[in-house]
Amino acid sequence: MNNVRIEKDSMGELEVPADALYAAQTQRAINNFPISGQSMPSSFIKALLLAKYAAAQANAQLDIIPTSMAEAICTSVNDLLNEPNFMDHFPVDVYQTGSGTSSNMNANEVLATLATKHYGQNVGANDHINCGQSSNDTIPSAIHISAAIELEEKLLPALAHLEKTIRKKASTLDGYVKTGRTHLMDAMPIRLSQSLDAWADQIKLNIKQLTEYQPTIQKLAQGGTAVGTGINAHAKFATAFNSALSKKTGIPFAAAENFFTHIGTMDTAVGLSGLLKTSAVSLLKIANDLRWMNSGPLAGLGEIELPALQPGSSIMPGKVNPVIPEAAAMVAAQVIGNDATITVAGQSGNFELNVMLPVIAKNLLESIELLSNVCTLLADNAIAGFTVREDKLNEALARNPILVTALNPIIGYMKAAEIAKLAYQQGRPIVDVAAEHTDLSRDELVELLSPEKLTHGGIHQQ
Repeated sequence: MNNVRIEKDSMGELEVPADALYAAQTQRAINNFPISGQSMPSSFIKALLLAKYAAAQANAQLDIIPTSMAEAICTSVNDLLNEPNFMDHFPVDVYQTGSGTSSNMNANEVLATLATKHYGQNVGANDHINCGQSSNDTIPSAIHISAAIELEEKLLPALAHLEKTIRKKASTLDGYVKTGRTHLMDAMPIRLSQSLDAWADQIKLNIKQLTEYQPTIQKLAQGGTAVGTGINAHAKFATAFNSALSKKTGIPFAAAENFFTHIGTMDTAVGLSGLLKTSAVSLLKIANDLRWMNSGPLAGLGEIELPALQPGSSIMPGKVNPVIPEAAAMVAAQVIGNDATITVAGQSGNFELNVMLPVIAKNLLESIELLSNVCTLLADNAIAGFTVREDKLNEALARNPILVTALNPIIGYMKAAEIAKLAYQQGRPIVDVAAEHTDLSRDELVELLSPEKLTHGGIHQQ
């Protein structure tokens, strides 16, 4: 009996671990939802605590609660955020009530316990910590707050680092010409720098789209309370809340133009997830290009060599695999899957409330974290350090009959196709075959079929 204490809520009494900071409603959630063993993401819980901080500041400013009580609440929030193992106090499963009420009350109860000690008088979980709030506006707001912070502090810097790394690598590769490929088949030549600059522009566009979306994700439902009408919240609560939160985080948050929209739907989170999926698709393209170019090194393309990071096989000695691009590809698959979950969850905005909020939070924040981490790894451990096998590039270029495309304006498509087929059949360089079947001199053909010149486009005509 010394290991538990008795707590009471509106439904009655129950046992709670004696040393737990939370109380009855959190314990009920622990008992009711033994589903995954996964707590809500730590970034979400941090955002939820920041919301409680801003709410306390707003309520004190509006003379709803005493200033000294608000200070006790804010001190409690700061104490938790500075505690390495603060997540031990937030054990509620992701798969809980769809409004996230259990997580909201978990935060309310923990802060009530701590704030009571600082304040010296009772601080109520519902009456004081949750003052002017509902789970129905707090949880959607916490989703937006956490996503906004993770986007600003982690994903956008990681994407910027990846773009910069690709650009820097591209600048060193302008002298390397390789066989281009469409449908995985030989095509006209391109410079390696052109391939990498294309990757960099993919990432640049992702950064642009995410940056343009930041003001949207920074609009919050807080102040709408239960159904969007703002019942039990001061008329100026939302303004004061966002001001306090913006000052605390350094990110400009603002009240949503329509609380009903931001409580009844999670369209904004769905939209952000779509942009994360686009970023994942970009990473998947880059990762697969790296894997193909690195393939072999003898039986594949073997155009580049990625850094050797670890043995590639438990049975085949000397084998080395493209582990970082593979990890990036798996991240992309997970983010795309997360987007599907968020899309389905976003459809569960029934009347005045979405009831799949926790799973939206979990998947959205996981996507941001995975993308942030793998962008840095892809930049530093794959792209920055790969080397070029120029002998393999030149070998393929010399045997590429598709170079004959450059002769189309001079000899016509049909004649060029005939020459290309002969070069394939005979396994001979296109220059040799063209010299035998056109009136062009070898010097003219060497000039016209120069792989490096062909990477600049245009019509090369004598």
